[in-house]
Amino acid sequence: DEEAAVRFKEAAEAYDVLSTPEKRQRYDLYGHAGIEGMVHDFSAEESPFDLFGDLLSGLFGGGAARRRGPQGGDDLLYALELDLKEAYTGCKRTITIPRDERCAECSGSGARRGTSPAKCRHCDGRGAVLRSQGFFRIQQTCGACGGRGFVITDLCPNCRGQGHVTINRTLEIQIPPGVDNGRRQLAPLRGEGNAGEPGASRGDLYFEIHVREHTLFRREGDHLICQVPVTFAQAALGGKIEMPTLDGPIEHDLKRGVQSGDVVRIPGKGMPSLRTGQRGELLVVVLLETPTQLTKRQEELFRELAELDRKHVSARRKTFFEKIRRLFTGEGAESKPTG
Repeated sequence: DEEAAVRFKEAAEAYDVLSTPEKRQRYDLYGHAGIEGMVHDFSAEESPFDLFGDLLSGLFGGGAARRRGPQGGDDLLYALELDLKEAYTGCKRTITIPRDERCAECSGSGARRGTSPAKCRHCDGRGAVLRSQGFFRIQQTCGACGGRGFVITDLCPNCRGQGHVTINRTLEIQIPPGVDNGRRQLAPLRGEGNAGEPGASRGDLYFEIHVREHTLFRREGDHLICQVPVTFAQAALGGKIEMPTLDGPIEHDLKRGVQSGDVVRIPGKGMPSLRTGQRGELLVVVLLETPTQLTKRQEELFRELAELDRKHVSARRKTFFEKIRRLFTGEGAESKPTG
């Protein structure tokens, strides 16, 4: 597109003026007439893209495929599975990870001992080559050396020219109380990732936590939720009942008249906060348990209770039955005019 090429060249010339203090000063004083003959004239060997490459290099720290010293090692990610009790108390874990170590035979060079890598002739050791594509000159990673700037002609027999070998590394890690699912629960172990090129630092080891579901407790943030069945007698009379916690069962004074579905809140028996260490609450959902099999004596007692309920109904039940009676007898209904 010839029109696009002209606009691109104009933009490059504008950058050339703005990046040169003398040209910019003359432009500020005299306008475009002051810089006639001073604007950069692109030769056949360069393009306006070279100027923009300099600009992008200054903004983003270098162009593509430009090597800046030895490359550091890759980071590793380890998936760590815990049960809820381990997440509650914290624990120590011994783990084994496969990772890259610098080859001891060639000291990480990849070349046979006694030899050295040779400078890449294709890119003259720069790791990149320039490709001309019409109006543009594009810098690309050298295909001969893979951007390394050198080639290995005599491979190390131990690592086959890779410069590193894979080993199993055993580590002991401390897991703090309160961890939850996710990747930001444990601080990374610096320098426990893969080895880098000679002279470069190792990568880091990161963790992703998976906490298994518990058969009794469900976690919501720093709170734990569970369900506890109670009998009619316990719900009506109250009294001491046993509540489960991750520290073991505890006694709790249940209030009289508790209803099925009520929530009993027990402070300090939830999960510890990873940030503050303070524990959340244990939320116990009360479930009224209806017996399915009764002894003869239990049946007699329930029949007596039912008889008492008929004679001494509560105010709430009385109101309910009065509404039903009025519905069928028509008592209290407004009289309709007869015509």
